[in-house]
Amino acid sequence: MDKEKDLVLVGDSAFAEVAYEYFTHDSPYRVAGFSVERAYLKRDRLCGLPVVPFEEVEKHFDPARHCLHVAVVYTQMNRLRERLCREAKAKGYPLASYISSHAFVWRNVVLGEHCFIFEKNVVQPFVTLGNNVVLWSGNHIGHHSTIEDNCFISSHVVISGYARIGANSFLGVNSCVSNNRTLGRDCWIGPGITIAQDVPDGSLFNLEKAVPSKVSSLRFFKIAG
Repeated sequence: MDKEKDLVLVGDSAFAEVAYEYFTHDSPYRVAGFSVERAYLKRDRLCGLPVVPFEEVEKHFDPARHCLHVAVVYTQMNRLRERLCREAKAKGYPLASYISSHAFVWRNVVLGEHCFIFEKNVVQPFVTLGNNVVLWSGNHIGHHSTIEDNCFISSHVVISGYARIGANSFLGVNSCVSNNRTLGRDCWIGPGITIAQDVPDGSLFNLEKAVPSKVSSLRFFKIAG
C-alpha cells in the first residue's frame, strides 16, 4: 500500500505497538515516530523510531506535514485519550483514524474523527460513531445505533439495533446491550454483562470475580493426575 501521509503515535504501551503494526501494514499512513508526556518518558526509541516528549512534539514533527493518533486505552474513563486529542488539535495536528481492511463498515455509517476500528467488526447500516471511539476486534454494532464520543468498546461486544452508548463509556469483553436501550455517559460495563434496561449516567456493572472450586478439574472429571 502506498504511503501518502506521515503519522505520529502518542503512547508507548502495547496499544501503541499494535497501532504501529496496523497503521504500517494496513493504512496509507507512514509512522514517523512516537510521543509520550515527559513525566512518563521511559525510552527514546520504539519500533526503531524516535520517542519524543509530547510537550514539544511539534518541534520534532511539523503539524503541517504530520497527522497524529493517540494510541492509549480507557485510562480515566477515556479522559486521558480525550485530553491528549484536544491538546494535539490545539498544536495544529490533524487527527488520523484507522479502519481495518478486514472490518465490515456499511457505506452509510457516520464516522467521527480519530476512531480506531479493528478487524472483524461488523458495523451495520445507519450507525453513528462519535469522535475518538475505539472498537477492538470482533464486535457487532447493530443498525441505527449510536456510540457517542470517547467510548472504548472492547472485544466481542454486541450492541443491538437502535441502542445509544453515552460518551466516555467502556464496554468489557462479551458484554451485550439489548435493542432500543440507552446507556448514559461515563458507564462502565464489565465483561459478560447483559444490559436489558436503560442505564443512567455513571453506572457501574461488574460481575463478581470467579472463585475456583475446592475440587480440582482433574478430580471432578475423574482423570488420573
